[in-house]
Amino acid sequence: MELFFQQLTNGLAIGGIYALIALGYTMVYGVMKLINFAHGDLFTIGAYLGLTLLTSLGLSNYLGPVTGVLVLVVMIMVLVGIVGVLLERVAYRPLRQADRLSAVVSALGASIFFANALMLIYGARFRVYPHNILPKVSVNIMGLDIPLIRILMLVASLVLMAALYFFVQKTKTGTAIRAAAIDQGAAKLMGIDVNKIISIVFFIGPALGGAAGVMVGMYYGQINFTMGWVYGLKAFIAAVLGGIGNIPGAMLGGLLLGVIEALGAAYISIAWKDAIAFFVLIVILIVRPTGILGERVADKV
Repeated sequence: MELFFQQLTNGLAIGGIYALIALGYTMVYGVMKLINFAHGDLFTIGAYLGLTLLTSLGLSNYLGPVTGVLVLVVMIMVLVGIVGVLLERVAYRPLRQADRLSAVVSALGASIFFANALMLIYGARFRVYPHNILPKVSVNIMGLDIPLIRILMLVASLVLMAALYFFVQKTKTGTAIRAAAIDQGAAKLMGIDVNKIISIVFFIGPALGGAAGVMVGMYYGQINFTMGWVYGLKAFIAAVLGGIGNIPGAMLGGLLLGVIEALGAAYISIAWKDAIAFFVLIVILIVRPTGILGERVADKV
């Protein structure tokens, strides 16, 4: 049972990362009915910007390890959110009245652009995160020694997801986002600035992805300019699993996928980890194409 609970905590931590990235997919799809294929690369940009600020500013040296990491994550969320807004203005807004295929092609082009830009700026080799950002300590919970970084990842992911859910469900701007997701034309007639709402969505989604990028860099210790493809694909599977276009669905799908992957790696083989993720996608598309929560609130964000 110890192995089971260790893998369960590991799966929840990684699942939180998948959920944060999946939220970007599902919010954009909910409002624009567009799969933003460049979203995984925004996650990668967050990881690289986090490395740059860590090595250049040294926040942990004068703010302390935990506070320094929190400040770093907030800074990265703002920077990557701005990149997301610029992406929407340049690559998607001019094509808003065109057919969906044009927007998809533009998204793929943006993904290629970001990946190659990162390679030219940082090089093609793996880049290593500083190994002493957080103390290498474990917390004993019910007899299990769980690394501090894993606990912080899970807590940070849950806090960000809860904050987003509160923002969308309980605030005026969140109500406007849900209205734009249901019918943009009707939302305009109600006085909602749809362009502004879409910009907000393109800020929040990439910001969450940027935070996930920093956490992955600190957890695994190394990053590469192509990693956005794998994590983006896993997050897309998580969004489909939970019900794409549905925020609680993206959260649930991410956590479930992380746990399924971790348990599959432990009890079957780590070499089958990615295959298990795609198997989950195939099963959910066959059994429940709308996802676990997709049918109940399919048109909402």
